[in-house]
Amino acid sequence: MPLTTYVANEVLTAASLNANFSFAASNPAAKLGQVVTTFLDTTFSTASTSYTDITGLSVSITPTVNTSKVLVLVQVNYGYSGDIIDTIRLVRGSTAIDIGAVSGASALGTIGGGNGGGANAVTALIPGVISFLDSPATTSATTYKLQMFVNSGTGHINRTGRDNTSFDMRAASTITVIEVLA
Repeated sequence: MPLTTYVANEVLTAASLNANFSFAASNPAAKLGQVVTTFLDTTFSTASTSYTDITGLSVSITPTVNTSKVLVLVQVNYGYSGDIIDTIRLVRGSTAIDIGAVSGASALGTIGGGNGGGANAVTALIPGVISFLDSPATTSATTYKLQMFVNSGTGHINRTGRDNTSFDMRAASTITVIEVLA
């Protein structure tokens, strides 16, 4: 593009500016690719003291290009029975992601809750929300899932610890993954 010189008091018009400048988008909008979701309206329970897959809460996506990011959106409802701490983590394949840093013997998870006991604790249904932008760097099928463990007692998904069908709520949980094209 040729260099144009303007002099003092010259009137600049849109036409003269457009003829001499090119404008580029400074921050082009990201494009969304595929959207995949899973929906779990049944219950899951575990007394496992090591991480175990939550049956029915996994979803697979195959990114279009290896520079794609994947936005993972999770809404999960959990409850517990007994004097426990339950921990839920987000996993890509076999790798835990969106977890806390190592600190002593602390459980490394994405969300979780503790229960000091008592009658009201077993009637609680706790909503958990996860929003994580992942960079899987692959074009292979990639599975995102939730895993859960308890230190004692029983952890539940989509139901309370008591699960009284006359009083206690049942819920549904979802995982949605959205490809964000680079």
